[in-house]
Amino acid sequence: MASGLPFRHPAQGFNASQQLIKSDRGSMLTMSDDNVMMKQIVGTHAPDGREVDVKPLLHLVEDILKRATQQIDTSLTTSQAHAELEDKTHQVNFVSMLDALSYTIDRISCEIAYKSLDGTDAHATTVSLFNMLPSYSWDAKLVLTLAAFALNYGEFWLLAQIYSSNQLAKSMAILRQLPSIMEQSGPLKPRFDAIDNLIKVMMDVARCVVEFKDLPPAYISNEVPAWSTAMAHIPTAVYWTMRSVVACAAQITNLTTMGHEFSISITVAWELSNLAHKLSNILDHLRKQLDTCYHYIDEKRNVESFQMLKNLFEMIHIDNMKVLKALIYAKDDILPLIDGSSKKRVHLDVLRRKNVLLLISGLDMSNDELSILEQIYNESRHHEARLNSQYEVVWVPIVDRSVQSDAMKEKFESMQSSMPWYTVYHPSLIEKAVIKFIKEVWHFRNKPILVVLDPQGKVVSPNALHMMWIWGSSAFPFTSLREESLWRDETWRLELLVDGIDPVILNWIKEGKYIFLYGGDDDEWARKFTNTARAVAQAARIPLEMVYVGKSSKREKIRRVIATITVEKLSFVWQDLTMIWFFWTRLESMLYSKIQLGRLDDHDPMMQEIKKLLSYDREGGWAVLSKGSNVVANGHRTTVLQTLLEYDMWKDQVPVKGFDLAFQDHQGRIHDISRPCCRFDFPMTTGRIPETMKCPECNRTMEKFSTFLCCHDEVIPDELF
Repeated sequence: MASGLPFRHPAQGFNASQQLIKSDRGSMLTMSDDNVMMKQIVGTHAPDGREVDVKPLLHLVEDILKRATQQIDTSLTTSQAHAELEDKTHQVNFVSMLDALSYTIDRISCEIAYKSLDGTDAHATTVSLFNMLPSYSWDAKLVLTLAAFALNYGEFWLLAQIYSSNQLAKSMAILRQLPSIMEQSGPLKPRFDAIDNLIKVMMDVARCVVEFKDLPPAYISNEVPAWSTAMAHIPTAVYWTMRSVVACAAQITNLTTMGHEFSISITVAWELSNLAHKLSNILDHLRKQLDTCYHYIDEKRNVESFQMLKNLFEMIHIDNMKVLKALIYAKDDILPLIDGSSKKRVHLDVLRRKNVLLLISGLDMSNDELSILEQIYNESRHHEARLNSQYEVVWVPIVDRSVQSDAMKEKFESMQSSMPWYTVYHPSLIEKAVIKFIKEVWHFRNKPILVVLDPQGKVVSPNALHMMWIWGSSAFPFTSLREESLWRDETWRLELLVDGIDPVILNWIKEGKYIFLYGGDDDEWARKFTNTARAVAQAARIPLEMVYVGKSSKREKIRRVIATITVEKLSFVWQDLTMIWFFWTRLESMLYSKIQLGRLDDHDPMMQEIKKLLSYDREGGWAVLSKGSNVVANGHRTTVLQTLLEYDMWKDQVPVKGFDLAFQDHQGRIHDISRPCCRFDFPMTTGRIPETMKCPECNRTMEKFSTFLCCHDEVIPDELF
């Protein structure tokens, strides 16, 4: 390619430079009507359908312009950067493309050089370039012009950088008057800075225009407002970028033809800065449209991926790999899982043809939940031999990608390191469409769920967490069928409430003792209840044990009640709050399990008692009396305490009926007179909320309310209100 510049007399170059500055400034003022100007530019556009992949050429131009500066960026001179460029520029297609385009690039380079020397108006020069490129697309016009500019600009700075150490370069530099220019580098610095800044904006615009060209046509069209708006503005962006090329080239041309005689003018830097400002505004507008297009494409792809996921779960598969790849990570370029035991990264193949339990949660999963789940998991590992098949747990973290912080990163890493099962390597691996699927199809609402996939990837339970809390690993293989079977074998007995929590109570059951489980957050009621119960037991001469099991919420109040009971030795109490949490979680899981199975309002006496107990917890306090395994009474605190206080009224029935039946009859009569309200609260984070629900007391359909609740463990001073 020709790259030399024709010789001109210094005085002629000086006049041309002044004329360029004057005419360019004048044209920017007189051609304020962009519509007229752009109509002229668009009129030169006559594409013939040829497609030119300009990205490799743009990479080459970018490399030249980045290196062609006074202060070389050393990060760009590494062997890696060279290797990347070599890879891009030595492909067969790229070489053949350069062969086809080199003549056009050379013509553009010469056109810019001669017009700059002649002092031709910048707009006229730019129009002449468009007239040379009518058949090319807008992005190709722009990149070809930038390539022509890079050819001369790169040669100028190549000589400037090596002429002091290379004799050939030194001789050529003298012909180009470079030594005298470099001697004036201090005063010329504002001009060079303005050129560098303008070049940076020019390249940003070029990359943006090429990005629009690369948007997938399958997802974007003129019907998309952002796309059509951008297409209407791209000719303007290309025009002003090419005009900026002309302005930069004019400065370099006149420097090399004038040398030290070229005037050092603040006006020139202002002209270049003005162009940079205009291009920056154009770039901002295009980027906004580009971001909108990307968002639109993402949404369409997410909808497509979401539907693909739904279809995938309706198909029959020979194993679970297609499903797991679609949910966790589809490519094979990284290892997407962390093995909880070895803490090493592993492939999804470790889950092939296994029962997989997907533990789906945010980063707010409580330590209580993790502790109990880990205990159940570890117990199952020790007893794998008795299981019909192995299962694996995989934690799938769901996080808000729009919120990123060091605290979130630390929380994730802390949770991940504490888990003994498999975990997804990083939350970013979970695609938006997968999160949408998990929320809409699997009803994830921030509270953890445990979705069970069989060895073929079929969902056999939409949430097995409930049955795992209730029956532990004995619920394997954690299918909905297994859940129904376990309920059929279950009866209303004390073991259902306390199994797997406290062996002390299980021993009391074996000994056939009378046992009071009681709860609430009122220490005065607890004191009165336990003292009265103990007095009645002594009078009736029955072996009675009592245990306080707290409340499903208000942890700080529970601590205070525990402290009172312990100090006054009112009864046995669970000191570990995790045991109290697990007791209530199991009870709530029994309710949610029935909801999930669609058996909430079946005429099931056992479920009615569970619902009563959960309702009493919301209404203050309660007590359950059992004789050994057999549950005698389940009542609100008012009816149970009144029954005990009225012992003299029914003590004559004890020798006849036995203490258990005598207590049950009297408590039933009191209950029939003063039935407490029944109430159930379902947080919006609960995945499946029933549309209707029948009262466990009267079997009528309950009223439905929306409640705003703010529960504080700590007492808030009155002066704050």
